[in-house]
Amino acid sequence: MREFDFLVLGSGIAGLFFALKAAPLGRVAIITKKDRAESNTNYAQGGIAAVTSKEDSVELHVRDTLEAGAGLCKEAVVRVIVQEGPARIAELMRYGMQFTEREIPSSHGARELDLGREGGHSKRRILHAKDVTGREVERALLAAVAAESNITIFENHIAIDLITSRKLGLGGENRCLGAYVLDKQSGNVETFAAPATVLATGGCGKVYLYTTNPDIATGDGVAMAYRAGAEVANMEFVQFHPTCLYHPKAKSFLISEAVRGEGGVLKTIAGEEFMDAHHPLKSLAPRDIVARAIDSEMKKSGADYVLLDITHKPARFLMERFPNIYQTCLSYGIDMTKEPIPVVPAAHYQCGGVVTDIDGRTGIAGLYAVGEVACTGLHGANRLASNSLLEALVLAHRAAARLAANPPDRARPPIPPWHSGNAHNPDEMVVVSHNWDEIRRAMWDYVGIVRTTKRLERARKRIANLQEEIQEYYWDFIVTSDLLELRNIATVAEIIIRCALQRPESRGLHYTLDYPHPNPEWAQRDTVVRR
Repeated sequence: MREFDFLVLGSGIAGLFFALKAAPLGRVAIITKKDRAESNTNYAQGGIAAVTSKEDSVELHVRDTLEAGAGLCKEAVVRVIVQEGPARIAELMRYGMQFTEREIPSSHGARELDLGREGGHSKRRILHAKDVTGREVERALLAAVAAESNITIFENHIAIDLITSRKLGLGGENRCLGAYVLDKQSGNVETFAAPATVLATGGCGKVYLYTTNPDIATGDGVAMAYRAGAEVANMEFVQFHPTCLYHPKAKSFLISEAVRGEGGVLKTIAGEEFMDAHHPLKSLAPRDIVARAIDSEMKKSGADYVLLDITHKPARFLMERFPNIYQTCLSYGIDMTKEPIPVVPAAHYQCGGVVTDIDGRTGIAGLYAVGEVACTGLHGANRLASNSLLEALVLAHRAAARLAANPPDRARPPIPPWHSGNAHNPDEMVVVSHNWDEIRRAMWDYVGIVRTTKRLERARKRIANLQEEIQEYYWDFIVTSDLLELRNIATVAEIIIRCALQRPESRGLHYTLDYPHPNPEWAQRDTVVRR
């Protein structure tokens, strides 16, 4: 038994920022599946949206967020996050975050933050560290965490399930008491107990065949919270990033929206611009519209990709503004200064998640969720670019402040150790890899950018059959990280399909040919599922 005051699952921006805030209040354990820097945050290229310029305003940022969210954002939540954002950015900079700056024209060397612009934003408000913002965020926060004696990071550990009072057969309200955690190196399952557990596990991109997310993004937090009895909402809204590098050897490499923000234009493989037929903002339209337009053009032409062309910009500008994208493309034989980049849409961000209030509290006492794993009402039916890291900072801060003002119940009933029963070592891992591939392909083919009720029903049946197999396997064999992740992506796939079948309309990221228009009755209505 390992006992802490705070148990944090995940080491991205939300988990690390919360841990730093909670460290003065007590001992913090951070559980992370691989090494401490491996997270969705680390792969974020674009930046953090926040009002820091005199030409911008809270009202404009709120308006842009509500517009992108297609009638499903909770305006009160949007206002809080947008208003509190600049203060959290200032704190992040105090922790050592270094944003890219530029020289102010005619100022004799004075500098200011260099603000980028992305799709759906009416002003330049994206703070960035060139095109590796996430990596710089992780560097700064991990350095700050390393200096904190009250924080312990457990690398190569994966949570199996949350421990709740209901699962232990206790009466009263359902409380989270901690989690059972697999040490991947020793194979032992350890019990982590804490009066407050924070899910900061990121998203679920690996549920789909093509994704910009790293291998760790298997929806673990959503699956665990769902199994524990928490409400999950709006999981039909999966954002497909329009521009992932298309190359047989390039795995999940994202071409940032900022490339279009700086003038990149989408073209067919025949070299014709096509976005002006889909939206007045052309290549800077919101992501859902761009992804559907690309999907439509690919289906029309039979091509496997489209082109993103920014060759009209000076080569030096591109190499300085997008050093990581430039070098990565070059390593695959593509010089973005001279030729267009082949791109394809890929699963990128989940706008739904575990239902929380504005302080990150879920419906289970002692359980919080912050960052991409949570559904706060900020994103609605479609996330505005670069609002995600902003939400992570604000919610992590508010969750820690809430716990400081209202310390959780520290009374802990006895927790039994993990028991493997008669389980034995798995004999054939081919079963796990086959089921893994089958789930991801079924989700891509039937629950992708464009949906139909028939396809969703077909996916639902396939996933249900696979879940039966996985469940049998789970109880027969000793748990491994591969088996745990497979079980989680199957659960999340089921939740996405259940949510999608509940919504008889097209809104934001959920587009179905059976109901091609928004239904006014479904504005402000969430699709909520519980186990």
